[in-house]
Amino acid sequence: MASTDGLYGGLDRYIRGARREFEDRLAALVEIPSVSMDPERRADIDRCGEVAAGYLRELGATAEVVATPGYPVVFGSLLTGEDRPTVTIYNHLDVQPADPAEWRRAPFAFYKKGDRYEGRGTTDDKGPGLTAMFAVRYAVERGLPLNFKFIWELEEEIGSPNFEHFVRRHRDQLRTDSVLVSDTIWIARGKPAVPYGLRGLQTFLFTLETHAKDVHSGLTGGPARNPIGELCQVIAECYDARTGRVKIKGFYDDVRRATRAEVESFLASGFSTREYQKAHELKSIRPSLRSEADVLKAVMAEPTFEVHGIVGGYAGPGVKTIVPHRAEAKISTRLVPNQDPARIGRLVRDFVREKNPDVQVGAMQSLGPFLGDFSGPYADAARAAMKFAFSKEPAFTREGGSIGAVVTMQKHLRAPITFLGLSLPEHGYHAKNENYDWGQTSGGIKMFVRYFEEISRIAASQQRRVKSDR
Repeated sequence: MASTDGLYGGLDRYIRGARREFEDRLAALVEIPSVSMDPERRADIDRCGEVAAGYLRELGATAEVVATPGYPVVFGSLLTGEDRPTVTIYNHLDVQPADPAEWRRAPFAFYKKGDRYEGRGTTDDKGPGLTAMFAVRYAVERGLPLNFKFIWELEEEIGSPNFEHFVRRHRDQLRTDSVLVSDTIWIARGKPAVPYGLRGLQTFLFTLETHAKDVHSGLTGGPARNPIGELCQVIAECYDARTGRVKIKGFYDDVRRATRAEVESFLASGFSTREYQKAHELKSIRPSLRSEADVLKAVMAEPTFEVHGIVGGYAGPGVKTIVPHRAEAKISTRLVPNQDPARIGRLVRDFVREKNPDVQVGAMQSLGPFLGDFSGPYADAARAAMKFAFSKEPAFTREGGSIGAVVTMQKHLRAPITFLGLSLPEHGYHAKNENYDWGQTSGGIKMFVRYFEEISRIAASQQRRVKSDR
């Protein structure tokens, strides 16, 4: 094993020397508009995969862009010894769409000002992915006894529909002792956070068609059914928009409530309702959330019902007095541990059918929730790594979002999964003017190097125990 002096003696110098190269590589990735939600970006997705695979090959890894029925997955291996433990690092390289009208600058043009890097994908998730890669290079150069594998996905932003196909077909190549994910957000700058849970997701399309064409409201208003109005009524019966409370019987039956210890850990994250509203530009929040603990539980440990859009009728300037013939509502439920997406899908479908049998409910994207542990050797390793890099004890939290690949890896790889994210609320995750910064990059490289050292010790100890038991 590399000595502590040998591992950390040159780390700060390495980080300073790597800055220009990191920025150049991040710029190259950011300027590829790898928007998985847009089918017209297929060529950009493929190009992004090839560039990323090239980065891994330059690192000394074997790397390939693996085809799936959808978008590909970049898979790399950097093996330093047959008898050494393996850590698999997961990130994604696809990004959310970006409306140039909302941005200060072109979203797919990398922009640097001081320590700030702006552009779509900088923080979600190209910047953190490259940060981990630079840490791996240092650890390997310093002789740390670990094998490294990389999984860089290119369809995470659309729910990872083909990730399980990739894992099933390459299960033997993907064998690993642990998994590291860097695609999560701290609650506040200056206060590290280590998530150990993710919410699941079930999305729906509610569709109602009441006649063959849009009709004149002066001639048909009154007798003609209005599909937008009827969908709004159904949605209002599903949940109370003011409190967010779902009215569907059985919806909360399986919810695993956060314990007092968990809520205390959430609160230790440095959370402030005022700063939360500021970071996300929320003019107000639901009045039923009276304390910071209420807000944190609502984000991290409670399910949701959200309306994302209603499509139908006339959307141009002024008012066109028609009765629309068709309407569609885009709905999602975020789910928490012990809730089953399939069961929730049935509950919603049956409830809507009872309220309005003409509304068609299509269950779309489906992801299960994930719950890990905030105790044990890997949690201790994460705690030590965060404190080493950022000089503060991290809080253990749950993420409000979903990462479909994590649930798949938990199911098939059967290895401990640790989250070491670097994004901050002000980085604009999924928002306009997305950005990342050198402070999180330089601290992140330190964090990953320390984490690698910690888990190499864990794995070596486990191997010694296995040998002694034989």
